[in-house]
Amino acid sequence: MNTSSSSPHLRCDDVEPGPIRHVRVIGGLSECPGCGLYQRLPDLDPGEQASCVRCGQKLARRRRTAPLATPLAFCISSAAFYLAALASSLMTLDVYGRQRTVDLLTGPMELMHEGWGEAGVLVGAVTILAPAVAIGFMFAILIAASSRQLPDWAPRILVWYDKLRPWSMVEVYILGIFVAYTKLTDMAHVDVGPAVYLIGALMLTMAATDSTLDTEMIWRHRRIDSLTRAEGDQTVEVDYVHVDDIGMPPEDHLVACTSCGLVGELAHPVSNLSCVGICPRCEHRVWRRLPQSLTRTTAFLIAAIVFYIPANLYPVMTFMRMGGGGGHTIVEGAIELWVDGMIPLSLLVFFASITVPMLKIASLGWMVWQTWHGARGHLVARTRLFRVVDMVGRWSMIDVFMISILVAVVRFNAMASVTANAGMVAFAAVVVLTLLAAWSFDPRIMWDAAGRNGRVVDGLPPSVLQAQATRRPGPAAPSSSSLSPVGTGPVSMEPDQA
Repeated sequence: MNTSSSSPHLRCDDVEPGPIRHVRVIGGLSECPGCGLYQRLPDLDPGEQASCVRCGQKLARRRRTAPLATPLAFCISSAAFYLAALASSLMTLDVYGRQRTVDLLTGPMELMHEGWGEAGVLVGAVTILAPAVAIGFMFAILIAASSRQLPDWAPRILVWYDKLRPWSMVEVYILGIFVAYTKLTDMAHVDVGPAVYLIGALMLTMAATDSTLDTEMIWRHRRIDSLTRAEGDQTVEVDYVHVDDIGMPPEDHLVACTSCGLVGELAHPVSNLSCVGICPRCEHRVWRRLPQSLTRTTAFLIAAIVFYIPANLYPVMTFMRMGGGGGHTIVEGAIELWVDGMIPLSLLVFFASITVPMLKIASLGWMVWQTWHGARGHLVARTRLFRVVDMVGRWSMIDVFMISILVAVVRFNAMASVTANAGMVAFAAVVVLTLLAAWSFDPRIMWDAAGRNGRVVDGLPPSVLQAQATRRPGPAAPSSSSLSPVGTGPVSMEPDQA
């Protein structure tokens, strides 16, 4: 493990008062991001992956492919497909001899032209800007990782890539194109442009880049600073030991960086409310748990519920043809597809645009409620449910993308036209707010509230903390201090199917 003693730039504005003299990095130890269990993580062979013994969350995996050459090839391919898609036409609509051709930029621009600037900016950001930045970040990361030592700027880029990547919704946009195409074929002749195929290829190459990228290998090329500073210009010494050499430290003294996975031991119990400091490897601010997780999640959920009502009551678009037509809500759009015989597509729209937002709000609300009351049951099920909610939330953008395409291509004045309505903006707000709610929720606090992660002194509702203080210890599932002589259990090992 590389170390350096010349990094006086690390500091944290929110660090607790009092000196922090020493931080010890614990090698061979990993915290599960799903349940907070600390486990010994063995060296993996290519093609193996490790999962949490308690909740089943994937902790690490080693790829069989070349660690840098393969993702770099896919990344370069993604850049080529992206640039070609920008320069190509998306589709052409022919209505009684009048034609209109659109590209990727037309939809966001038409939404802004109609006065729905917020929706236009959102569509442009997640379909054009975010993929471009993600590809650029990935290319920079892979070039940096090919050097003997990871440059100082690379960790920030890798951290920001992890934050930005979920906002790149190329794969969802493809489905939006498909739904829009099926609606247009009933009214006119539609020619699919080369951009559709290029976007499909872009979706595959970006997914392949992420699948073949080994971030743990990249982090191993980054030195761990051996000397740093905390608030008040106080020196903090950092050293490195392996868990097999020292055994398991006290659980309440441990903290893991959520960006690079580095586990550190402090000389005092770690608070759930305050920033611990700056990670000596990735320079990201380290919190034991996501700050204000319950409060932020609750606020985003309440806002999503407020917007969910008009999103389903008001029309999302108005379709006019030869002077006839009218507004369509999300439900009416799904029913129209069903009546036209497009049952699979109707079910897809109904699931992505109606069922997913509703179930996401209900699921997150249930998890927040259970945490507020310190519920101890169904922890594994709740953790797995959270992973599903986090994974499917973006797919609700299908309707927003479909409307942006229809607004762009169907503009023939009295002959045929599609305009966006307020319901579309409200629905887009629901999708964004539920995404923010899921990303604000820390599933580890469900296990904290149930008393499964040792003693917790703050960061939970007062009633939960009081109940834990008076609760008599009893039999529990394996914890990070009871699985083996060194205090950690071997993670679940299985072949990597990716």
